[in-house]
Amino acid sequence: MSAAPPAAALDGIRVLDFSTVGPAARCARILADYGAELVKVGSPRKAALQIEPAHWAYGAGRGVRRIRIDLKAREGREAFLRLVGQADVVLESFRPGVASRLGVGYADACRVNPRIIYCSTSGYGQTGPASGWAGHDLDYLAVGGFLHMSGRGEGGAPQLPGASIADAAAGGMQAAIAILAALLRRARTGRGEFLDVSVAEGVLSLMALLLDEHLATGADPAPGHDVLSGRFACYGVYATRDERWLAVGAIEAAFWANLCRALGLERWIAHQYDDSKQDLIRAELAAAFRTRDRDAWVAELAPADTCVAPVLSVSELPRFDQFRARGVIGEVEQPQHGRFRQLAPVLAGAARPDSVARVRGAEASDAEPLLRAAGYPAAEIEALLGAGTVA
Repeated sequence: MSAAPPAAALDGIRVLDFSTVGPAARCARILADYGAELVKVGSPRKAALQIEPAHWAYGAGRGVRRIRIDLKAREGREAFLRLVGQADVVLESFRPGVASRLGVGYADACRVNPRIIYCSTSGYGQTGPASGWAGHDLDYLAVGGFLHMSGRGEGGAPQLPGASIADAAAGGMQAAIAILAALLRRARTGRGEFLDVSVAEGVLSLMALLLDEHLATGADPAPGHDVLSGRFACYGVYATRDERWLAVGAIEAAFWANLCRALGLERWIAHQYDDSKQDLIRAELAAAFRTRDRDAWVAELAPADTCVAPVLSVSELPRFDQFRARGVIGEVEQPQHGRFRQLAPVLAGAARPDSVARVRGAEASDAEPLLRAAGYPAAEIEALLGAGTVA
């Protein structure tokens, strides 16, 4: 008899989430994939400027409940704070100071629930001279040094990243880690806390190796500064005969030696980190890789301890044998959009659905059950809904 699957790590944790897109939405998706009950709090106001993500984005609403509350109405603020009383986490991404001006900031939440963990995500943090700046992923990568260390394109301009690294890793993952740590701390102390997540500071964390080198030695890193930024031929990207690409990450001497032997370039084994030879080595590697198609090289080199991997396009990802074997692609079904494939929960410890996940569209509402659970009688719920304060 097979053992029952383990309970979700965050089973029983309720998160009130103000976000729609960006770092906080990434964090919310992570928490939901670990089993938290995620309650999306939107606005019913017609004039509200809201960016609704595409129906497939952010997990397509897997495990999400929804309520819309007019926080500019006194009754709306009261309804939200009643929900806070039953929640564990509030996740918001307003501009710094907005939540407090609305009467739903940390001080307001803490008064009704001292155990609440209140996580504010913003581009630059809640304080400091840049805290009021508007921004997006590219801006945070710029001020955090990431763009400066990126490869150069036409005219020497830093290349745009191929993914929203600041939103996903520097912001969303940082917020999720902070919330998980705060939940552990609360289990010991019984107290909640305020978390000030700065996406730009999260980028600094991603850049720590280079920043710490500068702080310790005074070095001024730029592209080509070290092995990880293109200084040496053993760590780079090379074109193949079919106009595809291979990533070579043969940093260690043993891997580099294996690669050189496989390519018939044994003469360069002893010159891996000889600055005076890098142009020659890079040219001969490039010429060798141009003699065969990408996948032929991968079949030979990847299993041979050479640190070679294919550069896959987005459309190739679902077909990559490793990802197929690991079951990283799942399916969801929505009433309006039918069934479609999507990325399954892939972070370690998150449960992957063993069947089609059925989700509701963004217009679905859980207002009535949520308000009932918060102690509202039927007549008051009807009044809130009738007035449009809650939708």
